[in-house]
Amino acid sequence: MTTTLPCPPLPVVHTTRHGAILCITVDNPPVNALSTAVRRGLFEAVQRADADDQVAAVLIVGEGANFIAGADIREFGQAPQLPSLPEVCNRIEDCGKPVVTVLRGAALGGGLEVALAAHYRVVLRDAKLGLPEVNLGLLPGAGGTQRAPRIMGVKAAAELMLSGKHLSSKAALAAGLVDHLAEGEDAVQAGLAYVNALLNTKAHVRRSRKRSIDDPAAALAELDLLAAETASKSRGLLSPLKIVECVRAAVESSFDEGLAKERALFLECLDSPQRAGLVHAFFAEREVTKVPEANACSPRPVAKLAVIGGGTMGAGITVAALEAGLPVVMVERDPESIARGQANVEKVFNGQIAKGRLTEEGKASILARYTPSTSYESIADADLVIEAVFEDIEIKKAVFKKLDRVCKPGAVLATNTSYLDIDAIAGAIGRPQDVVGLHFFSPANIMKLLEIVVPAQVSADVVATAFALARKMKKTPVRAGVCDGFIGNRILAVYRQAAEYMLEDGASPYEIDEAVRGFGYPMGPFQMSDLAGGDIGWATRKRRAATRDPRARYVHVADRICERGWFGQKTGRGWYLYPQGARSGQADPEVLAIVDEERRKAGVTPRPFNADEIMRRYMAAMVNEGAKVVEEGIALRPLDVDVTFLCGYGFPRHRGGPMKYADTVGLPIVLADIRNFAEEDPLFWKPAPLLEKLVAEGKDFASLNRTGE
Repeated sequence: MTTTLPCPPLPVVHTTRHGAILCITVDNPPVNALSTAVRRGLFEAVQRADADDQVAAVLIVGEGANFIAGADIREFGQAPQLPSLPEVCNRIEDCGKPVVTVLRGAALGGGLEVALAAHYRVVLRDAKLGLPEVNLGLLPGAGGTQRAPRIMGVKAAAELMLSGKHLSSKAALAAGLVDHLAEGEDAVQAGLAYVNALLNTKAHVRRSRKRSIDDPAAALAELDLLAAETASKSRGLLSPLKIVECVRAAVESSFDEGLAKERALFLECLDSPQRAGLVHAFFAEREVTKVPEANACSPRPVAKLAVIGGGTMGAGITVAALEAGLPVVMVERDPESIARGQANVEKVFNGQIAKGRLTEEGKASILARYTPSTSYESIADADLVIEAVFEDIEIKKAVFKKLDRVCKPGAVLATNTSYLDIDAIAGAIGRPQDVVGLHFFSPANIMKLLEIVVPAQVSADVVATAFALARKMKKTPVRAGVCDGFIGNRILAVYRQAAEYMLEDGASPYEIDEAVRGFGYPMGPFQMSDLAGGDIGWATRKRRAATRDPRARYVHVADRICERGWFGQKTGRGWYLYPQGARSGQADPEVLAIVDEERRKAGVTPRPFNADEIMRRYMAAMVNEGAKVVEEGIALRPLDVDVTFLCGYGFPRHRGGPMKYADTVGLPIVLADIRNFAEEDPLFWKPAPLLEKLVAEGKDFASLNRTGE
C-alpha cells in the first residue's frame, strides 16, 4: 500500500538574486491580493534582505499581469492575522537599502500603499494606480493617507482617495506619484535596469515619512474647501470626511502622529454599519450574476444587434451597444422618425466630444457600426433585437409579429418594457422560447442596472445570452420574474403609494423629499417624478385603474397635477417650479393648495410628520413589498432586490440596499412598524408572510442569500 502525501502549497512570495539585487515576487493568483501569506512573505523577505550584507538593493514586483490589486476579498470578515499591512509597509520603508517597486496592471488600495512605502516607484504603461477604499466605506489604513500627500501633494492625494478612481501610468507620473515610466512589458527587467541605475549613482534610501508638505498654509486652505465640498456630497457617508481628517493630520502633525490618527479612524470606519453595507453591495453585485439559466448553458452568439425605436430609450440602448463594440441597426417607422433617432444617437456622442471624452475620429469610428433604417427587412440577419417602442402592449405585440416574420431562426427577441406582461407579448408570436425582457433604465447608456425579465416559455440559453450581453455592455444584470413592474417598478409603486398617503395625511412633498435625501438618496420621490416626467406615472395609474382594488385608498393629488399639464422639468412645472428651464426646482404654493383641497375632499385632518416618521413608513413599505417579491420568486434572493435599488433607483450604497438595511435595523423592528401602521390601513400595510416567517424563526434576509460574505 502506498501513501500519497499532499503537496506543500507553493509560496505566494518568492525571491531571486540578480547580483546584488534581491527581487521579491508576489505570486498570489489571480490578482496578487494581499492575503496573510503575502503580507508575511513580504515582511520576512524584506527583513532578510536588510540583514544580508550581499544585498545592495531590493526590487518588489508582481507575477503576471498585476502588481498587487489590494486586499484579499477571500479574507473579508475573518479575524485579522499578523503581520498587519501597516507593519509590512513600515518594514519596507525602514529597510536600510533602496527598495524599488515596479507597478504594472492593478496597483490598488493596499497594493499602492506597499508601493508608497518603497523608496522608488517604476510604472509600466498598462498600470492603473488608485486608493479606492472609500468605495468600501474605508480609508487607506496602511499609511496611504500620510505618504500620498507627502509624495504627490495634499490636494491631489485627497482627491485621489475621495474619488476612489484610478490613475493611468502617465497621470501617475505627471502627479509625482511614481518616479519613472518604463517601456516594455517585463516588470523584472524594467526594475533591474532602474535599480542598477540607482546603484551606479549611489542613490540613497528615500523615505516618504521624511518628506515635508510644501506650503502647509496653502495646503490647509485647499483642504478646507475640499472638506466643505465633501460634506455636501457625501450624503451621510462617514469615510470621505474621515479621509479629509487624516490628510489634515498629515499637514498638521508628525508622520507617526498622523499614522496613529489614520489607524484610529480606519478602525472606526471598519466597525461602521456603512462599511458592512458597502461590503454587502460589493459582494451582491458579483453574486447577482449567478442564475440557474446562465449556469446551465452557454449563450447564443451575438455579432449583430438591432434596436426598434429611436426615441430617448432606443437611442440610449443603441449607444450602449455601439460602445460595447457591436454593430447596430436602428429601425424607425418613417424617414422623419429615423432622422430624429439618428440625431438622438449623435447627440450623446457630441456631448462626449464637448466634455473631452471622445474625439471626432472616435465618433466616426463608432458610428461606422451604426445603420439607421426604416425597413424591418434590414434586420433579417440580426442575432438579437431589442424593441424600445411606446409602452403600449398592443403596439409591442404588433412589433413582435413583424420580428417573428423577418428575423432569422434563433434570433433573440427582447422587449424593453418597464411594466407590461412579457408572457403576453411572447404568446403573440410563434417562437415564445426566444423572447426575453431587457429592461434598461434611462439614460440607458449610463445607468448600470439591467433587469433581465424571464418569461415562462423562454429558453435557458436566451437568458444566458441576455446576461452575456449585460457583461459586454458593462451593465449590472438582475434576473426578474414576470409581474407588473418586475422587481424595481413594482416595489417603487408601493413605496411611492406610502409617500402619497403621508402627503395626504399631512406631510408636504418637499418635507418627504428632504427626509429621503437626508437618508442618503440623491433626490426624493417627487423630485424623481418631475425628472422622469409625471405623465409616465399618470399613464400607468390610468392603465391600472380598472384592476385597482375598490377598497384601496387612492390619493388624487398626482392626477390633479398632471391634469393641468404639469409633468415636471420638461414642462417647467410639476411638483416643483422650474423657472427659465432651471434643473433645480422650487416649492410651488399652488401644489400645496391642490394638496390641501384633496385633503378636504378626503376628510383628512392633516398632522405633522418628522423625518424619522417619514423614513420609517417609506422604508417599511419598500422592505415589505421586497419580501413579497422574493417570496413569489420574482427576485431570486433578497440581494437581487438590493442590487436593483442600488444600481437603478439611487438607494444609498452605504446602506447596502433595502433588504440589507432591514437586516441592519432588525426585522422584528420593521415588522412591528408594519403592524403598527396596519392599525390605520390594514389593506395596504399587510405584512409579507416571508417577513413574518423570518422574524418567527429568528432569521434575517441575509440567511436567504448565497453570497461570499
